[in-house]
Amino acid sequence: MVGSRPVAVSTEQESVDAVGDETVANLARAALFAALMGGFAYVSFPNPFAPGIPVTLQVLGVFLAGIMLGPLWGGFSLVVYLLAGAVGVPVFAGGSTGIGALFGPTGGYLLSYPVAAAAVGVVVHRGPHLRDFRAASNTLLVAGMVGGTALVYAGGVLGLMFFGDYGLGGAITAGVGAFLPAEGVKIAAAVGIVRSETVAAA
Repeated sequence: MVGSRPVAVSTEQESVDAVGDETVANLARAALFAALMGGFAYVSFPNPFAPGIPVTLQVLGVFLAGIMLGPLWGGFSLVVYLLAGAVGVPVFAGGSTGIGALFGPTGGYLLSYPVAAAAVGVVVHRGPHLRDFRAASNTLLVAGMVGGTALVYAGGVLGLMFFGDYGLGGAITAGVGAFLPAEGVKIAAAVGIVRSETVAAA
């Protein structure tokens, strides 16, 4: 019995090391996606139907974070992104920065991102635990992203109502209806990225 103890200790240490390595890898991926979100924020286009609320690629980043990192780390990566912007890193739409952006007219969209990424991850990974996202069906991918989109726009509408000068009807028209076609394109793009040969071989 005494002779077997070093083996048990060694096995336990290897398990701890493996968990530590996995955590470090996930933190690195989360930081990478937070940086990717910052890059997506610079790709923005004016929306003629909703002046002052640009179309950006940020929601595509939300989708990919939830799909590729799962609910926990996907949501965490977006928290890191929001914290970076809040403390002064110019990572919000058009290079804006500061905590004021989180409590301005478009702040509801930003604040919804971690929740939306986590929700996408829960659907695609079929629960809170990380699985191989490449095994998810297209139906599951689209369902997760539709749910995530609903959360983003719910947050956006609330933000426009509380931080902007919009009533419920105006917030829905300006903050949802004017952007839905673009979200369909982003969903299709996310599916294309997930099914690409580069990602499949990773």
